[in-house]
Amino acid sequence: MSGDPWTALADPTRRAVLARVAERPRSVEQIAETLPVSRPAVSQHLRVLAEANLVVARREGRCRIYRAQPDGLRGLRTELEQFWSQALRNFKLLVDQSEEKT
Repeated sequence: MSGDPWTALADPTRRAVLARVAERPRSVEQIAETLPVSRPAVSQHLRVLAEANLVVARREGRCRIYRAQPDGLRGLRTELEQFWSQALRNFKLLVDQSEEKT
């Protein structure tokens, strides 16, 4: 089952975790060292991000190394670009209507 990426990113700690793995691939321990949360909490946040297709993990010995998932991030970017494009179209309409009245 795939989670919603917007819901996953609603949590500020998850956004911080994603920012860490977007910089470079990291283990749970490496992420936890940079945040004021425990390793188990980081693992839970990574699970939610993985369910939302925002991170992926690979096994390296006994630990997992997490990295950002480009496909999941691409989907978010596409949605944001659609919102932004619609906002710009609406703004242009308002400006055009305002100019017509003057």
